[in-house]
Amino acid sequence: MNRRNFFRNGSLFALGTSLLNPFDLGATTLDLDTINKNKKAKNIIILVSDGMSIGTLNMADLYLSRKTGEGSNWLQLYKENKVSRALMDMASASSIVTDSAAASSSWGGGFRIKNGGINIGTKGEEYLPIWQKFKKAGKMAGCVTTVPITHATPAGFCVNSKSRNDQEGIAKKYLAQKFDVMMGGGDNYFSADSRKDKVDMYQKFEEGGYQVVKTRDEMLEATNKKPILGVFYANGLPYTADRNSSKELTEKIPTLGEMTQKAIDCMKNNEEGFVLQVEAGKVDWAAHGNDIAGLIYDQTAHDEAVKVAIDFAEKDKDTLVIITTDHGNANPGVIYGKEANKQFDSIQNYKHTNDWILNGFGKETSISQVKERIEYANNFAVTSEEAKLLIAYYTSIKAEEGLYNYKHLPFKALAQIQKERNSVGWISMQHSADYVELAMFGPGSDLLKPFIKNTDLHYLMLEAAEVENNY
Repeated sequence: MNRRNFFRNGSLFALGTSLLNPFDLGATTLDLDTINKNKKAKNIIILVSDGMSIGTLNMADLYLSRKTGEGSNWLQLYKENKVSRALMDMASASSIVTDSAAASSSWGGGFRIKNGGINIGTKGEEYLPIWQKFKKAGKMAGCVTTVPITHATPAGFCVNSKSRNDQEGIAKKYLAQKFDVMMGGGDNYFSADSRKDKVDMYQKFEEGGYQVVKTRDEMLEATNKKPILGVFYANGLPYTADRNSSKELTEKIPTLGEMTQKAIDCMKNNEEGFVLQVEAGKVDWAAHGNDIAGLIYDQTAHDEAVKVAIDFAEKDKDTLVIITTDHGNANPGVIYGKEANKQFDSIQNYKHTNDWILNGFGKETSISQVKERIEYANNFAVTSEEAKLLIAYYTSIKAEEGLYNYKHLPFKALAQIQKERNSVGWISMQHSADYVELAMFGPGSDLLKPFIKNTDLHYLMLEAAEVENNY
């Protein structure tokens, strides 16, 4: 399809002229880069580090640079000038501070909606999600994530739901749409033992022709000729730092990069191509908890998935890779100090997350046990006064709130204690209204302008793949 005619017929009118800059058909010469960029994108891989403030991207690059001598794969793409780059306004219909559901829906449905819903408009309209549009066009479609596969970000690409919290219902809708690869956590929403309606969704998926895999080995051994449902944990997957420190978890739980590679292998031979959404969902959860080990190690896991996608795209030549985040969260950063270098480097010795540390304490925990557990996890000693401060949260009415802090654990207090040793500061424990980083590699990347709205990305993906918006 000629792109100029594609726009002229009005299929993508909603994208807006500010984004559109088709190449000049009257041009007599085009360099090879321009020819490549204006190719049709047969495949699209979009990688989302959920809740990634710019400070998170920065710290992950610093962490890797100082540990290995090489920075992150994401920023290396910037350094080598391999990508188009932009800032993206992620506001929802109800707030300049979006939640993940409205953010994903802006990409998935092409419209801004209120926080909390999945592709449901402000007047109750249902917007057809983009992965359904691509399925109708003959492409295979999938999602992989480190949180429940029924969570807000994958759901926003796939289905409609009045509430992001209806994860049991979202699981049913995935089956009805017959997506090709769906992998992450979320056993609570598939198992008959956990679901309120006692329906065994695993059995339903198997009856629908799916391979159901629940371990890393089962995933790796699964055939690439049948659709896959992979559910590897009750809720979100374990944090990368905790997984890496446990032989049992390392053997059972696949990495985000491994899930990404498996999904690509399952869909890459489809004649009409494929679309894949990859989410490092627990970056957001770690930011909510001011959990530096959770944040940096899961961001580096996302970065490994970026390499998997880019390696495939460089060989394939027909794949558009999109790398971004849906919103900032907690806005962390390395704080100036005489010992900032040394203190930040101490994070390389962290074996476990704050989530792991704090879930190991209770009312009966002694001061010495607190000190011992933190020293084991973080390789530094807390004072008796600091240990007493933490234990007070378990023995009194004192409590910390937070979206993913249902146990009211003292995440903020521990982060403040760590700050004196690792030089990492946090602004909050909540989402922020930051404009977010957006990078594109491959055919279609020429369409990206330096500043876009979140909804523009929906129509850009359709245009890059030359799929008309007429469903």
